[in-house]
Amino acid sequence: MAKHRIALIEGDGIGHEVIPAARRVLDALGFDAEYVEAHAGYEYFLDHGTSTPDATYEAVENTHATLFGAATSPTDKPKGFQGAIRHLRQKYGLYANVRPTKTRPVPGAFQNVDLVIVRENTQGLYVEQERLYGDTAIADTVITRGASQAIGQFATRLAMTRRQQLTVVHKANVLPVTQGLFLNTIMDEARLIDGLNLGTMIVDNAAMQLVRNPQQFDVLVMTNMFGDILSDLAAGLVGGLGIAASGNIGDQFGIFESVHGSAPDIAGKGVANPTATVLAAVLMLQHLGEAELAAKLDNAVNRILEEGPRTRDLGGTAGTEEFTRALIGML
Repeated sequence: MAKHRIALIEGDGIGHEVIPAARRVLDALGFDAEYVEAHAGYEYFLDHGTSTPDATYEAVENTHATLFGAATSPTDKPKGFQGAIRHLRQKYGLYANVRPTKTRPVPGAFQNVDLVIVRENTQGLYVEQERLYGDTAIADTVITRGASQAIGQFATRLAMTRRQQLTVVHKANVLPVTQGLFLNTIMDEARLIDGLNLGTMIVDNAAMQLVRNPQQFDVLVMTNMFGDILSDLAAGLVGGLGIAASGNIGDQFGIFESVHGSAPDIAGKGVANPTATVLAAVLMLQHLGEAELAAKLDNAVNRILEEGPRTRDLGGTAGTEEFTRALIGML
């Protein structure tokens, strides 16, 4: 009997290419797992009228972790459509979105960057409570003390396993009620931790500081939309979304995903870079307590990125298959 049960959700577009690639890599790594294939996403919605069927809930709930490929989120949403990954985050209380940003041996990357953006994953503007009154559109933002405590405690624990440095990113100078509640709640929690170097930074300054001097940061914690934006900015410092992974983590479940979208312009052409999904698998391995396997896979990714072959988004010529085979050969 396999040690771990893993749900695999390919999702949309290039998800159908990068998830099978990551599974082959995990097999080559020697990861002892049984896989359960499940469906979710826009393509599934168009065929079946729902983005996430009951069988997918069953798969997520009866496995140890989920690896997710890519999801399409159309600007003009059809009636009844729910973005699959956002829906799963809400349904399973995956309140922590963890986005590591680490220097990799790729062209143009900032050197000596090693930070993690922790994003509150269930609230803020992304509660998707919008309405229209004539020519006026209004969107609610929801911040609760309980959710702020949970994400603050998560970020604090993570910081204490790293360099004991936590920066709370906010806009409380303009939004003292919502952002103020988030900031003050986390500060109250974090001040109780001995040895933690605690700071705050207004979000617009944080954006500039990430570009000018990202090496100053260790763990940053922020609300949902700020985290969505700044984590993509941070990814751009070290090679782009093709090598950016994230974990959606709650008290009971974890869903790990590549950050890039479904990339319909290249889907099916065999040129997608599977690195982000492989690095999402690294985060999954860490979450499952497989630290040795996680480190081995992370090191192999770095060696391939340094020695080649690289995919086209990183200046190389390799397609998905060539890159995957090279990584498997390295393992």
